[in-house]
Amino acid sequence: MRPIVAEVPHSAALVGAGSEVLAFDTERSTDHDWGPRVVLFVEEHRIEQVRRAVDGGLPEVFRGYPTAVTGAGGPGGHGVHVGDAASWFTGRLGFDPLRGVSMLDWLSTPWQRLAEVTCGEVFHDGLDVLERARAVLRWYPPDLERYVLAGQWRRLAQQEAFPGRCGEVGDDLGSALVTAGLARDLMRLVLLLRRRYPPYAKWLGSAFARLSGTAELAEALSAAVAAGGWREREEHLGMVYRRVAALYNRMGVGPALEGSLRSYHRRPFQVIDAGRFADALGGAITDARVRALPPVGSVDQFGDCADLLADPRRCRAATRAILDL
Repeated sequence: MRPIVAEVPHSAALVGAGSEVLAFDTERSTDHDWGPRVVLFVEEHRIEQVRRAVDGGLPEVFRGYPTAVTGAGGPGGHGVHVGDAASWFTGRLGFDPLRGVSMLDWLSTPWQRLAEVTCGEVFHDGLDVLERARAVLRWYPPDLERYVLAGQWRRLAQQEAFPGRCGEVGDDLGSALVTAGLARDLMRLVLLLRRRYPPYAKWLGSAFARLSGTAELAEALSAAVAAGGWREREEHLGMVYRRVAALYNRMGVGPALEGSLRSYHRRPFQVIDAGRFADALGGAITDARVRALPPVGSVDQFGDCADLLADPRRCRAATRAILDL
């Protein structure tokens, strides 16, 4: 690519969709929509000129891979996207971060999309757009971080007693299903506490495993999901709850809280009482606008549909309606 665009001010990176952007690709990834890819930003008035140069100048093969990419390829049948940065960011995220990021922007953008922009390799940033955008989107502002973390703790609070309650009435399948959901939410909470955007379901376990210090948590969560009864599930989940509470306290994002388990009201189920973490985080929010938001979190936390999360316009419409933004 460099010889084709060397004389044109440009920025180039491997960002956007694709498992290779987050370094999760394997040999299996090559069976469809695979090939050399790059996102190439140029000034708007140069787009057509550069597209013609790319279409006519790409070799047929690059490092053993055909440059023709089916399905995910650009208009020229290849994996090189040529366009301006503002349009690309708006298409992927629903807004242009170089013009500022609003509360709606933050809360309506799925974690997967934020990861796709802030990860991936930048090859050249002659227009000074990629690194500036990535710096802006690296992580939530403090009060929105507290709001999103509170939303994740609240999801745990809503179901943490249910593995035992289902098991108590003989619904072992229900108990196992709730446990699996809690495991997913705990993994996402750990990633958020470590200031990593959780990827979508296919790569959530891989992202969690790559975090340093999560091996014991992964073993406990695996044991909870595989357990044959609700008491065993509760034991393994309890270990994870205590460790995640300690992580919360170490991160200092909200008031420190005691991290031991306790009974769920007068029932014989041991929980962390996750609602008190959500309440503590909410109480630490200083921005009145954030504090006034409904307690449902970001689009990933109240919306769980691929056809929603893959469409920025739908994400923004849903978030605007649910959060009254």
